[in-house]
Amino acid sequence: VQLQASGGGLVQAGGSPRLSCAASERTFRGYVMGWFRQAPGKEREFVAAIGWSGDSTIYADSVKGRFTISRDNAKNTVFLQMNSLKPEDTAVYYCGAAPRYYISRYYTEYDYWGQGTLVTVSS
Repeated sequence: VQLQASGGGLVQAGGSPRLSCAASERTFRGYVMGWFRQAPGKEREFVAAIGWSGDSTIYADSVKGRFTISRDNAKNTVFLQMNSLKPEDTAVYYCGAAPRYYISRYYTEYDYWGQGTLVTVSS
């Protein structure tokens, strides 16, 4: 599975960008999809994940209520709507695909990764 993330850039605090991650695989609907992020000097951390149908989602506490993950299986794309951005949200955001039947917040369980898209939040 090849993943292509997009939608990052320079955003003011309080902004609401939407990240997209397009998958090449026609069996996209069989993958749990997740978003992770890595800030400079820090380890990659979980942001959000979504199950096959899109009905099940989980979020990191730091983004709960501000970020929304969704997917369009017809377009092989997963989205991350980010609202009320804070400077501490600045990071490279990665999308991952996991051939699992359960949603996971552990990056080691994701087998495929996109190249990452940088989100910089200015105060």
